[in-house]
Amino acid sequence: MKLEKIETAMRVVLAFNEALNRHDVPAMMQMMSEDCLFENTTPAPDGTAYKGKETVQRFWEEFFKQSPQARIEVEEIFGMGERCVMRWKYFWVDEQGSSGHVRGVDVYRVRGGKISEKLSYVKG
Repeated sequence: MKLEKIETAMRVVLAFNEALNRHDVPAMMQMMSEDCLFENTTPAPDGTAYKGKETVQRFWEEFFKQSPQARIEVEEIFGMGERCVMRWKYFWVDEQGSSGHVRGVDVYRVRGGKISEKLSYVKG
């Protein structure tokens, strides 16, 4: 039973990341619970918490408008129970056309096949 939960959590998180890289907000939101919590990395040091599916959806729609080249590369993913941790590299292109990246970690909670928490942390 536990192994099944771990595999399910990782599959959901990887599918969410694939939708994120396509900038497919409707697909992303299908994988999030109604009462989801997303903690962004900015502003430092604590980031901003977005609660509820509608609020989180608005965040992602605005994010992709501001970062049309945004892409996440998975470096490592592992799970334990309903938790899943993903190390990543986030790549972007700024308004001047310069590219950049930053590395970070997301801590997810997956319940009933849906992401209920996505807590993001970044280096730098």
